[in-house]
Amino acid sequence: MVKIRLRRLGYKKNPVYRVVVLNSTTKRETAPIQQLGFYNPKTKEMKLDKQSALDWIKKGAQPTETVQFLINNCREDGTLNYVKKETEKLSKKAQAKMQAEKEAAAKAAEEAESASSDAVQA
Repeated sequence: MVKIRLRRLGYKKNPVYRVVVLNSTTKRETAPIQQLGFYNPKTKEMKLDKQSALDWIKKGAQPTETVQFLINNCREDGTLNYVKKETEKLSKKAQAKMQAEKEAAAKAAEEAESASSDAVQA
């Protein structure tokens, strides 16, 4: 079976990958059938021949999960359509504090609403 997968290059703690087409029974570092592009996960830089990758998939090549993600998030010119997440990861303490503040605000809003409805009835 033919697979589209990543081939690791670069030095220690600084990986750079090439997107290659290989026979699934061969090792990762063997000579590829075709090289489709490269991907640098640290800088989110990518250049991929998307049309060629889609042609290989039509022929029956199986992409790995990571390569499938890269193909799906690739623009027509072959660059990565990367959108940085705007949400911040909070610690458990910070999440609990934020939840308590929301509950306090909701309770205060309910009290204010009930007080205003009592004033209207009187």
